[in-house]
Amino acid sequence: MSYPKLALGLLHYPIKDSHKRIIATNITNFDIHDIARAGTVYGVDAYFLVHPMKDQLMFVERVLDHWRAGDGAKYNSVRKASLERVRTADSLESAVQQWTQELGSKKCLRIGTHARPVPGVKEFSIDEMKKVIWEDQTPVFLLFGTGYGMTDEYMQGLDGVLESIKGAPPRDFRHLSVRSAVSIYLDRLMGSC
Repeated sequence: MSYPKLALGLLHYPIKDSHKRIIATNITNFDIHDIARAGTVYGVDAYFLVHPMKDQLMFVERVLDHWRAGDGAKYNSVRKASLERVRTADSLESAVQQWTQELGSKKCLRIGTHARPVPGVKEFSIDEMKKVIWEDQTPVFLLFGTGYGMTDEYMQGLDGVLESIKGAPPRDFRHLSVRSAVSIYLDRLMGSC
């Protein structure tokens, strides 16, 4: 049986803040660990933390070194295993190139996630994306934003976006932590139910 090829990316620039200004957000320890663990549970090939600043990527590498080879590796082998698929990249293009080379593939779909509709971008439903991943066996790089999300212009350069996670009526509240959003999307796309 062929297994789906799915990578995750957590983008830290260009990101909107609460005033819709473009910023770079900081990488958090929680995002490294929690998203890596969710990705491992659901069979993700790779998880990329994407940031243009070297000091932020160095922070990730220090955390990974501790848990992969340092004292953390001896202390918690389960955490070590969940961090094996974590990578860093200074841009989405670099992350996609690294992953497709690892796969031996020339191409993948770059799919963004969002809380609200994005004008001018093809939107995939969960069912459509499951077909792409499971039936068509197309490699998919699923990209998540931090802060208040990726800019519309950035997402318009992707191959598409995945339908948003809708809140319960009547409020339809849509401001999940990125860790929660990743887990929900992974369960819907890769879960056994």
